[in-house]
Amino acid sequence: MSEVTATERPPLGIRLMHALGKEPDWLAMTAEELAVIRETVNRKRSSRLARLITGFPDRGATIRWQEVALPDRRLQVRVYRPLVGQAGLPLVLHVHGGGFVGTAVQSDWANSHLAARLPAVVVSVEHRLLDQETPLSAAVDDGWDVLRHVVRHAVEWGVDPARVAVFGESTGSLVTALAAIRARESGLPLRAQVLVNAAVDLTSTGFDHASMNRHADSPTLTLTQMRLFQRLAVPPGTDPRTVSPLHADDLGGLAPALVVVPTIDPVADHGRCYAERLRAAGTPARLTEYPGATHAFLSMPGVVPQAKAARAEIVEYLQEALAG
Repeated sequence: MSEVTATERPPLGIRLMHALGKEPDWLAMTAEELAVIRETVNRKRSSRLARLITGFPDRGATIRWQEVALPDRRLQVRVYRPLVGQAGLPLVLHVHGGGFVGTAVQSDWANSHLAARLPAVVVSVEHRLLDQETPLSAAVDDGWDVLRHVVRHAVEWGVDPARVAVFGESTGSLVTALAAIRARESGLPLRAQVLVNAAVDLTSTGFDHASMNRHADSPTLTLTQMRLFQRLAVPPGTDPRTVSPLHADDLGGLAPALVVVPTIDPVADHGRCYAERLRAAGTPARLTEYPGATHAFLSMPGVVPQAKAARAEIVEYLQEALAG
């Protein structure tokens, strides 16, 4: 595992935000309190003022909500398209982070730039969020079912079903990593997977990684939040390995992966270990670390300078992977 120097510190903007904020008692939180916090956080992340932190969308892309009608439910997705209309564009299926909070809007900056600069159609899934009645498997199904739906209706969506990639952040990385495994098993071709600050181990050993202890009190993700996340994600009686890509039996034959790791992150070692396992199984995997960046940094370009370099790397990686 990579060692982080003792002098490494989060960016100033992150430190100021952390100092001004108040950490709730996550583990003692009731279902009602969690619902209130979720609504408050997501309303703030969707506001115009939040753009100062989450970044301003690329003007070369349009953004709109769209409903996907699945056989047993309807889901909202946020769709990003380049202004210059084209048919048969590559598809990037995106899943945002947050777990028990979060919205696709928080990723407008990265997704609009991908749409404009690849160019591609980016579909971000507004998946079900975790709570006492909604385990992580629901979000996993949402990501996979939307991916299959769009690929099956490629003409309607204006995408090329032979040029498809998945892209996830944090919880979304877990969802998209599992989607890549399902895609291999079902014969759905993927060109690439991009996993940013991936949390891919929800077993008890997921807390044994050195980065978990080293960054237990990081400003954008704490060990306490991770424990609540695990509690909600895998209720008693659920096998956590079924939603832990790091413990998948076979990681061979998957789409090539770009694994992006911010170094000030409790789950940094999750990403490092997953890249190692992919390579050991014969799946190409590029691991890139961003020193001094914190968890969720790609959704906070206004306060984390490293986000721009990471976005540029993702664009370049996907341009090559999705070339005609």
